[in-house]
Amino acid sequence: MRSDLVFGALSHVSNRYQLCQLASKATRKLHKPTTRLQDTTNEVLSHFHGSNPAAITPALPVASTPVQQRRAA
Repeated sequence: MRSDLVFGALSHVSNRYQLCQLASKATRKLHKPTTRLQDTTNEVLSHFHGSNPAAITPALPVASTPVQQRRAA
């Protein structure tokens, strides 16, 4: 049931409002048009139960590529 998923996700997020905001953003990004919105929401909440959705992931270092300089003709 979805209430079990919500209470499981609240183990990582203490604020219900924040959980709703994070879940809605994640559902919008992960939703596929061929699936039901309810199924996507359930998947997001089950994922939140297993990991902390509010944790900030460290930014990966971006490899700098050399920029080609333009020369005057």
